[in-house]
Amino acid sequence: MPRIALVTCRPGPEISVDRDLPVLVAALRAAGAEADSVYWDDETVDWGGYGLAVIRSTWDYSWRAAEFLAWAERCGKLTRLANPVGVVRWNADKRYLGDLAEAGVPVVPTRYFPPGDGVDGLPVDHEYVIKPTSGAGARFAARYTPDEHETAVRHLTRMHKEGFTAMVQPYLNSIDTTGERALQFYGGHLLHASRKGAVLTPGTPYDDRKTAHPDLRPWTPTPAELTTAEQALTAVPNPTGLLYARVDLVDGEDGQPRVMELELVEPNLFLSLHPASVPRVAEAILAAAANP
Repeated sequence: MPRIALVTCRPGPEISVDRDLPVLVAALRAAGAEADSVYWDDETVDWGGYGLAVIRSTWDYSWRAAEFLAWAERCGKLTRLANPVGVVRWNADKRYLGDLAEAGVPVVPTRYFPPGDGVDGLPVDHEYVIKPTSGAGARFAARYTPDEHETAVRHLTRMHKEGFTAMVQPYLNSIDTTGERALQFYGGHLLHASRKGAVLTPGTPYDDRKTAHPDLRPWTPTPAELTTAEQALTAVPNPTGLLYARVDLVDGEDGQPRVMELELVEPNLFLSLHPASVPRVAEAILAAAANP
């Protein structure tokens, strides 16, 4: 059986603990596989010695995007990488929401403010969110009312100085009542779903650390949510080899689900909330390793 690398990142003050990682390593080893937890930026790793490398929790990649994508290119040439490097490259920048919208997928309306384009044009008649196109865990994200224009401009200016493209979305008030729903797919099938509360609270500075998954609980997706999630996955460019996906949904003003985020790089699986999913994830990884 091929050796399997579950790829993670080094611990740090801004890095959450991946509680799924030791559980998956143990499950794969119990099934007879040789499985290791490996740092993506460990230059001593022989990636060619693995039959499959699964990106699991590289949760520092968003502020090291160029370095991470260069690693993914190298790793993908030495072994099978899941998800594939083309998918990772496309999904690492949230401007993919524009691609989904063009494909007819219902998404949260989004405008982009790249460095050099100035900070004019922020909403003046509704609450909105500013966050980076390369980000995770609500890092550098905040919500604003029109009266907080000056604070929002300082936020945009800081992001531009650090080289980030900002994205601006209307704050959908339904999040405060119905939350966000995360539909997890593994091996091409729905694995489980979860619901979490609002991450961004009024007045919280963009550079404060947020609780990324507040009030997390199991969820049974509605038919409309499943349809929207499947639409999003169908619109992924060149999805061959897609092992895992998480589709984050919120309710639009019409009450219908919209895609907030499509996570194809390093989604938290919430296995502690869904322990019955552990063997299914292990089985899907083993199947991928057995079919190069």
